[in-house]
Amino acid sequence: MGRQTMRFEDFWDRPLQELFQQLQATPAGLTTEEASRRLRLYGPNSLVRESRFAALFSFFGFFANPLVIILVVASGVSLALGEHVGGLIIIAIVLFSVLLNFLMEFQARHAVEEIQKQIAITAAVMRDGREQELPVAELVPGDIIRLNAGDLVPADARLLDVKDLHVRESVLTGESLPVEKTVTDLSKEKHGVADASNSVFLGTAVQTGIGTAVIVCTGKDTACGAIAQRLAMRPPETEFGRGIRRFGVMLTWVTMLLVLFVLLVNIIFHRPVLESFLFAVALAVGMTPEMMPMIITVTLAQGAKRMIRKKVLVKQLAAIDDFGSVDILCTDKTGTLTEGEIVLDRHVDFQGKDNENVLQLIYLNSHFEAGIKSPLDDAILKHEAPSIVGYDKIDEIPFDFNRKRLSVVVRHADDYLLITKGEAESVFAICDTVTIDGVPQPFDDSRRAEAEDTLKKLGADGFRALGVAVLKVKKQDVYSMAAEHAMTLAGFAAFLDPPKEGVLSVVEALKQNGISVVVMTGDNEYVTQKIAHDIGLSADRILIGNQVDTMNDAAVAYQAENGAIFARVSPEQKNRVILALKARGHVVGYMGDGINDAPSLHTADVGISVMNGVNVAKDAAKIILLEKDLAVVNDGVLEGRRSFANIMKYIIMGTSSNFGNMFSMAAASLFLPFLPMLPSQILLNNFLYDVSQVSIPSDNVDPAMRQQPKRWQIGFIRQFMMIIGPISSIYDFLTFGVLLWVFHASANESLFHTGWFVESLATQTLVVFVIRTAANPLKSRPSRPLLISVLAVVAVATVLPYTPLGRLLLFTPPPASLLGAIAFLAVTYLFLVQAVKSWFYRRHALL
Repeated sequence: MGRQTMRFEDFWDRPLQELFQQLQATPAGLTTEEASRRLRLYGPNSLVRESRFAALFSFFGFFANPLVIILVVASGVSLALGEHVGGLIIIAIVLFSVLLNFLMEFQARHAVEEIQKQIAITAAVMRDGREQELPVAELVPGDIIRLNAGDLVPADARLLDVKDLHVRESVLTGESLPVEKTVTDLSKEKHGVADASNSVFLGTAVQTGIGTAVIVCTGKDTACGAIAQRLAMRPPETEFGRGIRRFGVMLTWVTMLLVLFVLLVNIIFHRPVLESFLFAVALAVGMTPEMMPMIITVTLAQGAKRMIRKKVLVKQLAAIDDFGSVDILCTDKTGTLTEGEIVLDRHVDFQGKDNENVLQLIYLNSHFEAGIKSPLDDAILKHEAPSIVGYDKIDEIPFDFNRKRLSVVVRHADDYLLITKGEAESVFAICDTVTIDGVPQPFDDSRRAEAEDTLKKLGADGFRALGVAVLKVKKQDVYSMAAEHAMTLAGFAAFLDPPKEGVLSVVEALKQNGISVVVMTGDNEYVTQKIAHDIGLSADRILIGNQVDTMNDAAVAYQAENGAIFARVSPEQKNRVILALKARGHVVGYMGDGINDAPSLHTADVGISVMNGVNVAKDAAKIILLEKDLAVVNDGVLEGRRSFANIMKYIIMGTSSNFGNMFSMAAASLFLPFLPMLPSQILLNNFLYDVSQVSIPSDNVDPAMRQQPKRWQIGFIRQFMMIIGPISSIYDFLTFGVLLWVFHASANESLFHTGWFVESLATQTLVVFVIRTAANPLKSRPSRPLLISVLAVVAVATVLPYTPLGRLLLFTPPPASLLGAIAFLAVTYLFLVQAVKSWFYRRHALL
C-alpha cells in the first residue's frame, strides 16, 4: 500500500475543536498501536525518504560519467565492426571499475548511516497517556507534543496551550525576530503561514516559553516539505567542497588539452580513426582520477568510524576535513574548560554575608521552574534543600536571552511572591530596594556599588553569581514580564565550577597543533579572567560585550587573534566575532550546546555541540561530541587532519606520476609508428593502478602532517604535478630507448606494449611509498593494507604477460633481462623522486 498524505490546507484557519475531531486526537495522546498504524499509513516524519532502489540508482549513477559512456559506446562500435576481443575487454574493465567504486562507496556510506542514527533528534510526545522521548521520525498526525525553549519544532502542529511561547520562524518566513504564539482561533479571513500565530511549523525553533500542540502534518506534507519539493536546495559550499571543485576544474582543462592534442596527432598521421579515438578516450580515463569520489568517501567514512572511538560523531562527512583545518576554536568555559559539575557553594546578601533567605528563594525558583533545567538549576536542587512545605506554584515567566532572568510566582498562606533569578546586572535593573537585616531599604547608587563590589569579589574567587530578587504581588491568574519591576534584591547565589583536570595540558596541546582557543562567555569578566588564568590562557586582555559593540570587525578579529577573552557577550556578539575571524581567512570552530549557541554553530566553519545539548544546537552543529571535553575536540581535529592527508596522497599521486605517464603516451604517439599502448591496455593499467590505491584511506600519517592545520592549495598541487610529473616522463622515455634500441621493439609492437605496461604501472604505483610522506620514506612506515595492495599490483603486472589473459590482451612474455632493466629504472626513479620531493618541500618550507 502506498504512502497516504495528511495535508490540511490552512489548518490554522480552522476551529480547533473541528481539527481535533478530524485528526481523531485525544488530550492523552495516541496509543502505541494507533501510532504504529499511522506511521505505516503516512510514512516517517522526514523530508528525505530514501527509495528502496537507492542502491540500484547509485550503481547505475556511476555509468553517468561522460568518459564511461564514451567507452561503452566505442566498445559497442568495436564489437559491431568485428573487434570482439578488444570491445569485450574494454567493457569488462569498465564494469570491474564501476563495481569496485560502487562496493567501496556503498560500504562507506552504510557505515556513516549507522553512525548518524546515534544523533537522532527526539521530541517529547504523549503516548499511552504518558510523556515519552521519541525519535522525531516516529511522530504521526494526531500526536500531542510538548515544546520547550531550545526545541526544534518536529512537525506542523496546532497549539493547544502556551506560556510566553516565542518561536524563530526565519527559516520559513524570513522574519528575523521571534514570533509570539497564542492558542486563539484566527478570524474567518484567510491567513498565510507567516500570520498563523496559533500554529508552529517543522524546522522552526522555540526561543522561549513552553507549549503543547497536536501534530497535523508530517514530513513532505508540512509547509517546509512543500518548499523542499519545489526547490533544489543545496547546502552552502564548504572549504573542502571548494577545494575539490577547483581541483576538478584544473584537471578537466589539462585532460581536455592533452586528449585533443593526441587525437589531432593521430588523425594527421592517418591512423585508424576508431582506434585513435579509443586511445584518446583511454588517455582521458587515465588522466581522470575517477576513483577520487570513492577514495574521498571511504577515507572520510573511515575517519568517521575512528572518530566515534574518540567520542566524536560526524553529521556530515565533509565536516571531517573542515574539522582538521580549524585554526581558531571559540568556546564557552562551562563544562569545557571547567568541570561542569557546578556546586552551589554560597548564598549571600548584597554585602557578601551568608543569608538563608537567599537559599530559600532561589530553591523555590528552580524547584517550580518548568522546561529545561540548566546546570545551575541542577546545582541548586542538589544542595541541601530548605523547607518548601506550604508553597504552591501559581505561574511562571520563562527565561529569555534578552531579559536573562526567570521568575516564578508562588503562594504561601495568603501571600503571593514573585521570585526572580538571573544574571546579576539584569536583576539589578528591576530592583529599587534591597534587604538589609530583613528590612527593605532603597537600592541607591551607594548600595548598588556595594553589591557590585560583592559581585566582583565573588568573581575574583572563581565564583559565578546569580542575582536573586523577590516581590510580594497581588493575586492574578496570569503574570507577565511587566510584573518584574520595583523588586527587592535579596542577594546572590554563588556557584563554583573549578577548571577541569588536565585542561591546562589540553590547551597547550591545541596550541602545539596550531589551534588558538578563544573564550566567549556570557559570564562576568571576573570569574572568566580567573578561569582563563588557571588554565594557561592569557588573561591580560578581556573585552566585555559593550566594548565589542564599539569596535569595527577588523579590530574585533585582531583582538581575538591576539588572545583576547570575551565576557558578558550576547549571542549576536559571539556571531560577530566568528564572522570577523572568517573574514580574515581563519577556519573557525565553535563549541556550544545551548539555545543561544545555535546562530554561532551555524555561522562557524565547524559547529561543535554535545550529545546532551538542546535539539536546536545539535541540529545546527556538524560535529557532535559524546563528551563535552576539549581533549575530545583535539582528538577529533587530529583525525580530521589524518583524513585530509590521505586524500591529498591520492590526489598528488594522480596528478604527478599518473599525469607523467599519460603525457608520455601523448608524446610517444608523435614518433612511434604504432600506438604506444592499446586502449584496452591503458584501461587495464588504470584499473590496476586504482586497485593499488584503494587502501590509501587506511594508511598511516606522519605526526608532522597532523601538527598544523592543512588547507587546499591548488597552486601547490599544480606545482607538484609540473615538477614530479616530468620525472615520470623522463623515465618513460628512458624505457622507450631501452625497448627500441636494446630490445629492438620497433619491430615487435607487442613487446613494446608489454615492456611499457610493466614499467609504467610499477613506477606509478611504487612511487606512493615516496610521495605518501614529506619525510624520508624509510623512516615512515606505510600501513600493511597499502603495502600489500601496491606490491600485489606490481606482481600482477609482472606476471600478467605470461598468462592466457595476457595473450588475450596482446601482451608477449618479456625476457628476464628486460624485467631486470625495468627494475633498475624503477629503483633509480624512486631515488630521484625522493631527492626532488625533498627539495620541493624545503622550498615550500614544509620540512
